[in-house]
Amino acid sequence: MIDLTIAEIAEIVGGTLSDISPERAATTRVTGTVEFDSRAVGPGGLFLALPGARADGHDHAAAAVSAGAAVVLAARPVGVPAIVVTPRAAVDGRAGVLEHDADGSGAAVLAGLARLARAVAAELVAGGLTIIGITGSSGKTSTKDLVAAVLAPLGEVVAPPGSFNNELGHPWTVLRATRATDYLVLEMSARHPGNIAALAEIATPSIGVVLNVGTAHLGEFGSREAIARTKSELAQAVPPPGVVILNADDPAVAAMAAVTSARVVRVSRTSDGDIWAGPVTLDELARPQFTLHAGATAAEVRLGVFGDHQVSNALCAGAVALECGAGVEQVAAALAGAGPVSRRRMHVTTRADGVTVIDDAYNANPDSMRAGLQALAWIARGGADPAGENRRSWAVLGEMAELGEDAISEHDRIGRLAVRLDVSRLVVVGTGRPMSAMHQGAVMEGSWGSEAVNVADRDAALALLRAELRPGDVVLVKASNSAGLGALADALAADSADEVADSADEGAARP
Repeated sequence: MIDLTIAEIAEIVGGTLSDISPERAATTRVTGTVEFDSRAVGPGGLFLALPGARADGHDHAAAAVSAGAAVVLAARPVGVPAIVVTPRAAVDGRAGVLEHDADGSGAAVLAGLARLARAVAAELVAGGLTIIGITGSSGKTSTKDLVAAVLAPLGEVVAPPGSFNNELGHPWTVLRATRATDYLVLEMSARHPGNIAALAEIATPSIGVVLNVGTAHLGEFGSREAIARTKSELAQAVPPPGVVILNADDPAVAAMAAVTSARVVRVSRTSDGDIWAGPVTLDELARPQFTLHAGATAAEVRLGVFGDHQVSNALCAGAVALECGAGVEQVAAALAGAGPVSRRRMHVTTRADGVTVIDDAYNANPDSMRAGLQALAWIARGGADPAGENRRSWAVLGEMAELGEDAISEHDRIGRLAVRLDVSRLVVVGTGRPMSAMHQGAVMEGSWGSEAVNVADRDAALALLRAELRPGDVVLVKASNSAGLGALADALAADSADEVADSADEGAARP
């Protein structure tokens, strides 16, 4: 963050000083980072006192100051230097992002954080910062990582770790930028209409990217049309002379050209796009290769990320870099060197015994689940080589959250798709109607017996896999993050062939 005095921050957020004199507040500068975890606070930092599931940040304010924090942003006095914003100040629509906020203290702190990020972003943009905003029902994090990679040769880039894309992670990321930052890359997610517009008010992008409109959070929005309207808030937020990059292969996204006053760049897997990909092929690990076309210029691209769905993400990232002054060859080289960065997004590991584990356990919706299963099937078939090795494939799938009334039918469809893609074994993890529907969908589609099983939890799934995996098998682990299958993927990737054999003898899962 740019250096500001405590007094300046208090004025920006509309807070009052507590346990610090006005004279000291006017001379003490916040020179460190903004943190909501007291263990991450360093010298000169700003600590956010937010309520959590197991602890209230207000109770850790003293520890944060002892660790070097210059001041705390809080909703009540905490006995150490603080800027206090009251729940009455939480008027920016930020309530709801925190599950444990009975008294509104979290919403008050988030509102103050948003005001601070807005002021800092405006000052940095005036100094030449370029802000890139990315939204879509799926692929935001993968695309964010690709954008950061293609911009890195052009200047200093700040991008969020993982999926910091809501009312907390978004302003937190904004405040990572300094006067030395050239490009600020932001994910923008939504659970309700108006969320993306609110995030764009905090840090207005001059380049907006809309990837797709799917069915993620369908339970919250009620319809795909409502999701499309919410995603279009980014296109509407980009002012002239900015640019909006649209995935023209998605009709709902392509239609957003009509609602933006910014210049539009269309990307496509056909020559209909301004930026487009030539014929796409996949290698044996489902890494795409294609020709990147931009006007009369073209370059060959070999992606280091996995899955055919990454082509559209890469085209959007390439379009961003081209808008920022990169050449086509430079973009192609950067894309080739950009491997998976954020955890649990199509991260592929091959163990010493030849078992390949595809960890895509961070998030799941029907669109990304289909993409993951297609990549699994491709890798198991040995890619496009007719003589390639045909390996056994395992789909270890957990629940797709927040699908509302469509949860049963969408889980049923995924179970059936696993059969149609000739997946060798389907392990459905979890209880409840959606998981039962996924299991029964597979059974009804393929009249499967033991090829499809429904286990209670990840420990049971791990025990099954350790007992039955054979060298050379391919395993996809995918679910919404709330299912907690990331630990299962970690355990599988860490296993050696000897450990698998030992586990089969033991017949039980290890913790």
